Amino acid sequence: MAARASCWAIPLSVSLGIPISLYVTFILLGAFPFFQRHFLYAHRVNTLFWHNIDKPEYWGFAKNQVTPFSLTAPDGESLYAWHILPLPTYLKHENTLQFQQSGFSDDITKTESFKLLRNDPEARLVVYFHGNAGHIAQRIRPNSYHSLTDSSRYHVLAIDYRGFGKSTGTPSEEGLIRDGITAVDWAMDIAGIPANRIVVLGHSLGTAVTSGIAEHFAMQGIEFAGFILVAGFSDLPTLVSTYAAAGFIPILSPIRAFPPLLRFFQSFIVDKWKSADRLAHLVSLTRTRLRLTFIHAKNDLDIPCHESDVLFQYASSAAVNEELDDDSFLSWKEQRSLRGEDGTFVAIVKAGPDMIIREELLPYGGHNDVMMSSAVSLAVMRSFGLDTA
Repeated sequence: MAARASCWAIPLSVSLGIPISLYVTFILLGAFPFFQRHFLYAHRVNTLFWHNIDKPEYWGFAKNQVTPFSLTAPDGESLYAWHILPLPTYLKHENTLQFQQSGFSDDITKTESFKLLRNDPEARLVVYFHGNAGHIAQRIRPNSYHSLTDSSRYHVLAIDYRGFGKSTGTPSEEGLIRDGITAVDWAMDIAGIPANRIVVLGHSLGTAVTSGIAEHFAMQGIEFAGFILVAGFSDLPTLVSTYAAAGFIPILSPIRAFPPLLRFFQSFIVDKWKSADRLAHLVSLTRTRLRLTFIHAKNDLDIPCHESDVLFQYASSAAVNEELDDDSFLSWKEQRSLRGEDGTFVAIVKAGPDMIIREELLPYGGHNDVMMSSAVSLAVMRSFGLDTA
């Protein structure tokens, strides 16, 4: 019997030893900024080998509905971008757009699609910041652009951050925020769209970029139509203690039971992405108008939905200028929430006549498909004031 037990013990120890060894190796490599940023941003994981992102028609867009072009960041990095026309606008100008040269534009300002954005005094623009990994047209991103443009009159500007897709450079927290600011500056300075006709929308990693952008412009006294954060997180050190890559590969969650060890590994994180603090600062700086919306799916396996609770708490506390402990805040929030029987809810804080902070927990959508939910489109509409028009 002892010999039989030892025969089982050897393969069992080997089968357990391999994943443990791989995990330890992964953690140790993650202590080095080079590997850490590759793990975090996954910017080299893309489908450019078999997808030509200069031909957006592949993803179901009409001919020349999308104009690929590039922006130049202040430090010289080239950022690949798409300008996506709303279909109702495209339909009105279809004959003219058909004759526009297709593919990448060396000078977008000379294109008919750009003129339709620049010359329309009522044009509305959604500046979209995607999550980690891939490129501008990978995974669910084209479908999310469709959901925003197929039946609305909203233009969309989407970019690949430095190091992603065809953009040059290497990603970092400072660099990605600079890229986001570059995109918004282009929208205001080149396309001529005033801030009150721009909604900044971020998904996953893009919510952290959006938070950095929001704080940057708030410090200049510039107020936008709205900020929408879908599947956001409070800060990276906190997130990696619960985050599972691809929904099942743990990062630091296996060592959460050992707080000193967890804090030790968290100290090696280079890009902190402290979105909660940035949003609280945004709210404290806002004087006139704010539309700040958090959307999360209850069944998000990548980023737990309680991360949006934290963002909402920081932003709301700054709005009412009142510090509440977690239990007091939950009670305070409950008075401002409408709950469903399935545990979902909508919480709304009004801090002044035109400052609204909203959190919405959806029953379905996971981490990615939530971007195609009606809640996102409705949040854009509310940001543009269509709920009061």
